[in-house]
Parts: sequence; structure tokens; C-alpha cells
Amino acid sequence: MSDLSRQTPREDKKNRAWWAGSKRWIRYWSLRLMRQNSSPKNLAAACALGMFIGAMPIMPFQSVVVIALAFFMRVNKLAAWLATCYSNAVTMVPFYYFLFLVGSAFMPFDNIVFDPNHLEMTQLIASGWKVFAVMFIGGLAFGIPATIATYFIALFVIRRYRERRTIRLLRNKSRR
Repeated sequence: MSDLSRQTPREDKKNRAWWAGSKRWIRYWSLRLMRQNSSPKNLAAACALGMFIGAMPIMPFQSVVVIALAFFMRVNKLAAWLATCYSNAVTMVPFYYFLFLVGSAFMPFDNIVFDPNHLEMTQLIASGWKVFAVMFIGGLAFGIPATIATYFIALFVIRRYRERRTIRLLRNKSRR
């Protein structure tokens, strides 16, 4: 390995600190989600709603839409919002490109091109409804199966976590 490709100790320490902070953040929010005072079905439905809204190419409005729908559907607002976090400003370009590719398979329009420099909502609409429509269809094609899978996976994980936590608490209580 050449000397140029090696990281300096300071860069290596910075990368480890970033990774440790990310793991801590993920653990904090996952525990906060699991310990919400909602039924497992309610939390799983909220996660599924967040997954679906996160798949739509409406980046600046996702939080508002998911919270409004969570109120309307009477599901956990925090869980719904957290589930949209997979599509964010950092992942926007590759995710929107993925939606464009999936949508292009379902709606093969001629002369439409994915331009990563014009991904704001107003720019997408101004570049033509075809580009937005292709990405929207891609979001539906990805979002519907992902929503169904998210519901059942989240329901299983939440029930299992709560069951194990209850057993652990009962064991600790009986040892006292």
C-alpha cells in the first residue's frame, strides 16, 4: 500500500469518532422508537407510512406530509417521521436516480434525462412533468412493496424487542 493512500492518525481518529457517533445516534433513536407508548401495530403502521412517504420524490415536504398523514391515520408521529429519514439531503441524488431508473422501466418516455443539478421540487416540475411523473411512478413501484415489507418486519422486531425486554425485567425483578 502506498503512503498516499494511508490515512493519517488524525483522519483515522476522526473517522472512528464519526462512526461511533453515528452508531450512538442510531441506537438512541431506535431505543426511543421501541419504547414509545404505542402498540406494536401502531408503530409498525407508522414505520410503513414513513417508508412510503420517504419513497416519494417530495424531499422538502416529506416531514410535513408524513406528520399530517400520521395525525389523520392516528399512528405514532415520531415513528413515521423517523422512517422517512432514509431519504434525506445526503442520499437525495442516488435515491432520486434510483427512482428515475425504476420509473423509466414502467413509463418509458423519450427524451427525458436525469439531471442531478436540478433536483429541487420547483426545478423538477419546471423541467417537465414527465421527469417528475417518472420519478413518482418509480417511488410508487419501490414504495408499495417496501411499505408492506416494512410493516411486517417492524411488527416482528418491535414485538420481539418488547417480549425480550419484559422477560429481562421480570428476571431482574425476581432476583431482588
